[in-house]
Amino acid sequence: MTPMTRNGHDTSTLYMALELSAGKWKLAFGRELGAPPRIRTVDAGALSELKSEIEAAKRLLALPDDCAVKSCYEAGRDGFWLHRWLLAQGFENLVIDPASIEVERRARKRKTDRIDAIKLFTRLIRHAWGERVWKVVRVPTEKEEDGRRLHRERERLVCERGQHQARIRALLATQGIKSLRVEDKALELRRLWDGARLPEQLRRELTREWERLKVIRAQIKTVETEIDADQASPAAQVTRQLRQLKAIGMVGAQVLGHEFFGWRKFSNGRQVGALAGLTGTPHQSGSTAHEQGISKAGNRRVRAVMCELAWIWVRYQPDSALTQWYRARFGSGPGRLRRIGIVALARKLLVALWRFVDQGVVPEGAIVRSAS
Repeated sequence: MTPMTRNGHDTSTLYMALELSAGKWKLAFGRELGAPPRIRTVDAGALSELKSEIEAAKRLLALPDDCAVKSCYEAGRDGFWLHRWLLAQGFENLVIDPASIEVERRARKRKTDRIDAIKLFTRLIRHAWGERVWKVVRVPTEKEEDGRRLHRERERLVCERGQHQARIRALLATQGIKSLRVEDKALELRRLWDGARLPEQLRRELTREWERLKVIRAQIKTVETEIDADQASPAAQVTRQLRQLKAIGMVGAQVLGHEFFGWRKFSNGRQVGALAGLTGTPHQSGSTAHEQGISKAGNRRVRAVMCELAWIWVRYQPDSALTQWYRARFGSGPGRLRRIGIVALARKLLVALWRFVDQGVVPEGAIVRSAS
């Protein structure tokens, strides 16, 4: 017979909450609410210690060796490898969105790893009872996670390229030299206001910056070649499909394919907008009511690229229903109103692109490129 608490809930399951940090992991074990959980500490990444603590908790709580184990931890720097290890042990694990966990609103509140572990433990049991206490992260497979590496690396490399180029231009500007192009030969030909060569230490610093810039440019070409070589993955197929729409470029299609549509499944437009952080956050209390703006709680890469695509869509898809809606509502307003409206258009466009990818529904009035 399955042990039950007074309120009718199963107590034959071992619940485990993990509060992860760089040096130590705090563990909270228990089988029901009401009794204080067993708190233990292990070295970060020490899986043998973690497994020993789980076995010890089963014995102390009088649970059979083959009892069900339900665990949870917050998504963070440790990623999903621990989740996959826990599943491999036969446990049921949840990765939690930290931003979805309620916190006290006092100006000063107690915060320790022990307290956080106990809070996670309490909410884990409440979640098992059916309460909505947090949001669970949809964990990608190893292949899906690995597929996002290339375009994210390219994003970082492009940012680094811009930093080096800006640094070179800034160094030249200290000598009154304006440089629109950053090239090796152009640097050698630069002269001061009186025709003299650049100072020796400045030339050496510029040379080192240029060498770093060349490495970054070469790496960008390598990454882009590897991205173009991927033709079979679901994300690559979505990228090609999105590219059929005029105004959708390669980079935007790749971000949407690898971060969103290539591995996520959505049930409705609300889920699409919410995961991108493009949903509104109304504030209403008594007679006070105002909109606080978009939540920004979703994928920042998708949100950023959609705002860019919305501006491009208005330009290159002038006859589409989305563009007509934007122009009728925001086109004649001041710049601030148009910028607000473009975010609303970004959400509508993202939902329309989801329908195009998922159901093959072309956005109304949109121009479709001929298949190449």
